[in-house]
Amino acid sequence: MDPFKIFDCTLLSKMSGLRPAVNLRELRDRVALCSSNVLYHHFCETPLVPLFDYPDYRNDFAIWARHHLRDEILAERLGIIDPYAHACLEDLRAAVLEIIDDHLSERTMVPWAPPGRELYFMESITVVFDTGERIDHPDGLAAAIDKMTHGSIYFHFLEARRRPPLGLDDFTAWLETLSGDQRSHITAIASIDFPFYTLAEIKKTLVSVLSNKEPFA
Repeated sequence: MDPFKIFDCTLLSKMSGLRPAVNLRELRDRVALCSSNVLYHHFCETPLVPLFDYPDYRNDFAIWARHHLRDEILAERLGIIDPYAHACLEDLRAAVLEIIDDHLSERTMVPWAPPGRELYFMESITVVFDTGERIDHPDGLAAAIDKMTHGSIYFHFLEARRRPPLGLDDFTAWLETLSGDQRSHITAIASIDFPFYTLAEIKKTLVSVLSNKEPFA
């Protein structure tokens, strides 16, 4: 049995080179032109960004719409997007553009952000390192996850879904390589409705379901 290797990661963020958006139409234009790395950062990497403090919305565009454009309807529409439900980032881009285009068609005036509240488009490089920690048996998953950093949770449970095999977290991918019946562990992990959880909530829920306790609520 090959052990599960525990990795950790951190983000090195930088400006994307795109001009900041000051209104909804400019947001639409930047989304249409930006690289997939920019989309990934603003939709998927937000839980790992220090001082992320808007738990009601899980992506930066929804946060900006709510707090700076003061457009609650648009914020709700953008906020319910699950980036992991899209097979690729181009599908995610199309979904975002459709929401913005529909919203613009409903508005008589384009929402603007006040001065100093522009949206800056960022992208990140993920720096990954081996912690040296290993999980030798599936029964040790819960205890090991309980000791993991948020960087490890992000790397193995969220970021993994954009690596082959696509759509699969690292814990499940490892369990599927093992001999014996691992269905209880795999089913427990699959039961987690994770897209709108913080990393702390994901960690707590993983430990809970893998320990045969009640899931996080």
